[in-house]
Amino acid sequence: CESVKKLLQICMYCCVHCRGSAAMGNTQDKPPGSGGGGGGRSQQTTAGSGTRNRGEGGVGKPQAQRAPEKRFTNGTRRENSTVGGQEEQGSPAVDTSYLDAPAGALPPHLARMKNEGNHLFKHGQFGDALEKYTQSIDGCAEAGIDSPGDLCILYSNRAACYLKDGNSTNCIQDCNKALELQPYSLKPLLRRAMAYESLERYRKAYVDYKTILQIDTSVQAANDSVHRITKMLIEQDGPGWRENLPEIPVVPLSVQQQHRDKPVSAEVAQARAARATQDEARRKEARFTLLKREGNDLVKTGQYQEALEKYSECLTLKPDECSLYTNRAICLLKLSRFAEAKQDCDSALQLEPSNKKAFYRRALAHKGLQDYLSASSDLQEVLQLDPKVREAEQELEVVTGMLRQSLMDSWDSLRDVGLWNSL
Repeated sequence: CESVKKLLQICMYCCVHCRGSAAMGNTQDKPPGSGGGGGGRSQQTTAGSGTRNRGEGGVGKPQAQRAPEKRFTNGTRRENSTVGGQEEQGSPAVDTSYLDAPAGALPPHLARMKNEGNHLFKHGQFGDALEKYTQSIDGCAEAGIDSPGDLCILYSNRAACYLKDGNSTNCIQDCNKALELQPYSLKPLLRRAMAYESLERYRKAYVDYKTILQIDTSVQAANDSVHRITKMLIEQDGPGWRENLPEIPVVPLSVQQQHRDKPVSAEVAQARAARATQDEARRKEARFTLLKREGNDLVKTGQYQEALEKYSECLTLKPDECSLYTNRAICLLKLSRFAEAKQDCDSALQLEPSNKKAFYRRALAHKGLQDYLSASSDLQEVLQLDPKVREAEQELEVVTGMLRQSLMDSWDSLRDVGLWNSL
């Protein structure tokens, strides 16, 4: 019996070994990438061997150790990812609502193409945007669409792409086409002027910029460029530089009025408001600087009332300027308006609690109001902040003497009225 058992075990071992070798040989003989020739089919092992069904491409590998199955979605291979027992979710849908924005009289498919070009341009993809505008222009020609306004915009937009890519020649050509469709259109004029300037054709650029300013004087880029190019042309052609300019066209009044009556977009309105705010800030700053300088000059010549008025006007422009309060306090002290001088010093110290000038001039105001104790306190504050202020040290000696004399006078007054003995 024992001999029979051992013989059977040897036979079983040989059978299993032979089947395993044959299976390995089949796998190696198959061409690469065949996946076992059956994809999802499995090979049934000999009955009674006790082994599981297994695929031909994974002989000897347990099911749990197989590589993750690969799938293809939209032509892109993706591996299953099982985190927490769930497959990885795709990225959220991209918002494409901008494609359906109004686009003049263009049919829907061309409108979407134009809007896609606008979107690409805003995101700096000028080459892709150019292609979309070109397709839109070609589509209009094929469909026989006669809409000068829409075609003018398309050519102008494509010109902007050429300008961004440094292709000034093509930019000028597209701007010319846009201006043929709609003469005196602002954006093509501006883009053509910039292209001329980049090619150093300054006279033509100057003419376009001046034409733009006839239509809209608030175009800051045109204003700045006119000043810049004027200097270049003076250096290049001398005092008679205007004689070499091409003729500047006269923009009809109807075009100017039409542009003024045209409703502006939110972006343009916002830009104009920002520019107006900046201009107003610059004017206020220039006015403030002039008034303050005039006030300082008046103080030097002893014209304190006039200087006070200048500083007061400055404070309407910049009510939080500490130096104005301390400067006006000087004028008020010189005019013996001590209470007002003290108020100005109080305002300065609210803005700058460690302002030496404010403490010192408030001490002088207290002195003028005969509040020697408060004056002494402010002078000591000055010396704490800066022990080297010689004027404060000298003034403290004077105020201390006045305080002592004031106390002595008070005691004398008490004695004169017969209250000394009662104390």
